[in-house]
Amino acid sequence: MPKICSTNTVTHTIPSVNAHIFNPVITGINHSAMAIFTLTLGICTLLFLLSKAFSTDTLTLSQSLHDGTTLSSKDETFELGFFSLRNSTNRYLGIWFKNIPVKTIVWVANRDHPLKDNSTKLTITNDGNLLLRTNNNTVHWSTNTTTKPLRPPILQLLNTGNLILRNDDDNSSNSEEKFLWQSFDYPCDTLLPGMKLGWNKKTGLNRSITAWKNWDDPSAGNFTWGITFDSNPEMVLWKGTSKYHRSGPWNGVRFSGAFAGSNRLTTHPLFVYELVNNNDDEVYYSYRSINKSLISIVVMNQTLFRRQRIIWIPDNGTWRLFQTAPRDICDTYNPCGSYANCMVDSSPVCQCLEGFQPKSSETTDLSQGCVRSEPWRCRVEKRDGFRKFVGLKYPDTTHSWVNRSMTLDECKVKCWENCSCTAYANLDIRGAGSGCSIWFGDLIDLKVVSQSGQYLYIRMADSRTGEINTLIFI
Repeated sequence: MPKICSTNTVTHTIPSVNAHIFNPVITGINHSAMAIFTLTLGICTLLFLLSKAFSTDTLTLSQSLHDGTTLSSKDETFELGFFSLRNSTNRYLGIWFKNIPVKTIVWVANRDHPLKDNSTKLTITNDGNLLLRTNNNTVHWSTNTTTKPLRPPILQLLNTGNLILRNDDDNSSNSEEKFLWQSFDYPCDTLLPGMKLGWNKKTGLNRSITAWKNWDDPSAGNFTWGITFDSNPEMVLWKGTSKYHRSGPWNGVRFSGAFAGSNRLTTHPLFVYELVNNNDDEVYYSYRSINKSLISIVVMNQTLFRRQRIIWIPDNGTWRLFQTAPRDICDTYNPCGSYANCMVDSSPVCQCLEGFQPKSSETTDLSQGCVRSEPWRCRVEKRDGFRKFVGLKYPDTTHSWVNRSMTLDECKVKCWENCSCTAYANLDIRGAGSGCSIWFGDLIDLKVVSQSGQYLYIRMADSRTGEINTLIFI
């Protein structure tokens, strides 16, 4: 459900006249009437040109953005201005789509600091900061950046919906390295194409998405989407401090918890998805639309506790739900406990993996997870081995380790040598597979995803040491 707001904005653009249609044939008219017509046409043309002149995407150091005025991106896709929500008189500075009739807010500057009237203005300071300041100079919000400008700073709303502070005349490149500050580093409840969800490892900046508290209050709720900051990162939805949904780690093609049949991340015809993990610089997830005319955003819904991808349908002027997470009980975090497989179409939903038995004496309740059904002894012949599982979401990576250069055989040896290691897999499943992921401790949050080429080798008591059983779930 998109957020609807009311605005008091000045419209800078008037409908243009279609020149190749507006070509009147004038006959039987006196010179006075002709002069009046020519003057009227000239005035209309002048007003149109003036409106275009005042429709700007930038704000300079000497200017202020007052309540009732806006900035528009050059392509008229996004607009920055002050707004109120339907059932509130509070005022906020935000960004919304300008090119669709349903005003959909995608970013709010002062989400936790609402304004009580329309006397506030947005200004730029000499040290390269944005301020929301009232007439009596009370500051309600600031960017608080410490990056100092080399030249007078300028504010610009890009066609991507990114609001940036940059040095004046430094517009030859939209490289974020040259930005003094950008709104994409401080997202609210919406992920736009090209935005980064994740970490800047050098600065410690965590770009996460947090839902509005409710549809009339954009302040931060307790439903958050982010990327884990560990050796094998994955996307997680949080309810407060508790994990609510986990994507599984990236396997080189898609997140391992994604259904290949319905959510083929890198091969989907509408979107291209990407996980970038530069060891020293950053780790982030982003997406882009293959068709540039397609308008799609990802929104956090606090009411339903769902992450929703919606697509704008111009034919009927509405947003349509395209994807949601979590999808079902097996898509929530760890409903079945350790070594238990969640199968949404089975009864019971939770079932122990082959070679494991319920931990609880109450066999109908597998919420406590499962344990090995035979005694296991580390590196003892006929009491230690691995079984191959196909079609399982990779376990929680909180306690895991990766190596990008190891072969699968080397990965197996690495796991075998450590008695705390409980599973291993290729880090990247593309081609013949490459790299190594190993897990320590209990394996949790498992489910069937039917991913071809995604193999998980789980350690267990196995009298056939070295022999691998293939368990395929369809």
